[in-house]
Amino acid sequence: MATSHSKKTSIEDLITRLEEITLSIEHPDTALESSISLYEEGLSIAESCKQRLQEARKKIESINPELAKTLPETPRTKDLFESEL
Repeated sequence: MATSHSKKTSIEDLITRLEEITLSIEHPDTALESSISLYEEGLSIAESCKQRLQEARKKIESINPELAKTLPETPRTKDLFESEL
């Protein structure tokens, strides 16, 4: 279920929604079907965030290649940015 998230929605709003989804899934009263639906929504949002971060990094690299070299490399960011759009 690949839902496109509007570019008008800020990445901060998407992250907030991911936090809400996490809390809902973790709540013991959330039904299984609801949890599955929320999980699918979360995956879609996470993919949208990943694409936006990759786009932002490419912009930084094109604007200032030297600055891009100083961006921190952690296992998570390495995985995030190694995959192509």
